Amino acid sequence: MNREILKYPFYLIMHPFNGYWEMKYETSKKMNLILSFAILLLLVLTNVLGSQYSGFLVHIYNPAEMNSLMEVTYVIVPVLFWCVANWSLTTLMDGEGKFVEIFTSTCFALIPMVIINFPWIWLSNVISLQETTFYYFCNSFAVLWSMYLLFIGNMTVHQFTPSKTIGTIILTIVAIGFMAFICLLFFSLVQQMISFVTVIYQEITMRN
Repeated sequence: MNREILKYPFYLIMHPFNGYWEMKYETSKKMNLILSFAILLLLVLTNVLGSQYSGFLVHIYNPAEMNSLMEVTYVIVPVLFWCVANWSLTTLMDGEGKFVEIFTSTCFALIPMVIINFPWIWLSNVISLQETTFYYFCNSFAVLWSMYLLFIGNMTVHQFTPSKTIGTIILTIVAIGFMAFICLLFFSLVQQMISFVTVIYQEITMRN
């Protein structure tokens, strides 16, 4: 992986229109996919480290009670839900983006949340109460920057107009809510079935 490839994600977040256009039509799909997994892994790492090592002024949870698996889930699941929901909808709306392109454009949009939030994991341990405003401002700025990149990426990948992109994003969010509801319903049903089987098993063993 040469230096130009490593510079490309930073080029994309500073020049999103050109960057996403090159990602779709000019750069290597395989290399984009590798970079996407690397970015997603870095975001997972940032999320886990932030939950464990952020300063007590900005982190209200007890690090001793942190579940690393759940912290990973909080990153992976929303990204997968977004990609699946967006791909399902845009397929019906004549979108030109493939699932791999949707995934890579989504992961590249997460870069600001890594490069801005990661240093604050350590800085949050040395700031005062008055300086926490800068911490929350930087976190909010990272989220807004990522949302902007996600919008540009979605528009470029599918070759949609801005208005159609906004409508697609809204429908994608609705679809994610529906998917989450179905998943919760499924897991609740599985849990009830396991409880039912367990009760029957206990009844049989006690009678014998």
